[in-house]
Amino acid sequence: MKSLIKIAIVTGFLVLCVGALGGCGKNRVKSPNETTAPAKVSVSTENEIETTKASSTAAQSTVISDSENETKESLKELGFIYNGKTITLLDFTDDQKMEAILGKAEDTKTHTYSSSDGLNMDQLTGKTEKQYLYSGLVIKTIDAGENNKSYIYQIEITGSQYTTVRNVKVGDSFETLKEAYPEGNLIGGELSNEEDDFRFEEEDYANVMNFHIKNKKVASIQIYSLID
Repeated sequence: MKSLIKIAIVTGFLVLCVGALGGCGKNRVKSPNETTAPAKVSVSTENEIETTKASSTAAQSTVISDSENETKESLKELGFIYNGKTITLLDFTDDQKMEAILGKAEDTKTHTYSSSDGLNMDQLTGKTEKQYLYSGLVIKTIDAGENNKSYIYQIEITGSQYTTVRNVKVGDSFETLKEAYPEGNLIGGELSNEEDDFRFEEEDYANVMNFHIKNKKVASIQIYSLID
């Protein structure tokens, strides 16, 4: 009988110990080293993310590059050719470059615009214009306001030795002009024996090539950029 009592007491004690250990296990606070680590991104996934970013950046660069190229291509139309070299509206230039392409100018003139010069060109106040005069050609440049650079903003052609990019020159017939520049328009709407102007311009109307027509022939060519 005493043996049975002892066995019951021991068994009860063991049950209590197991229960206590189980409770401790549930309530135990995890040590910092046992904190669940964040899921790692696989190397392949990281590469995919970087590739996507690179592709997006490349696409944006391509759009910018294409836009710049389109602008440059359109401006190539607004220029002339002399001795196999092309001079285009808005080209940056200086005395050395002009002489290298066209030779030494017969004369040069400079003028710094002011509000009191009587020319009513307030938008150019403070800027200096320079004119290069050649036989049958006048090129005007204006300073860009940075790094002492100047760019071509007006070209006036009266000599037949200078041809446009589409091979039209002073003295050509109006029919030849229309074939070369089908996008152009007569300012007067209809050509008569009187003088008229035939205009070819960019979509934004800021850069223009104007052919002055007299006796149904090209009398002069003016290429210019509107300056705000």
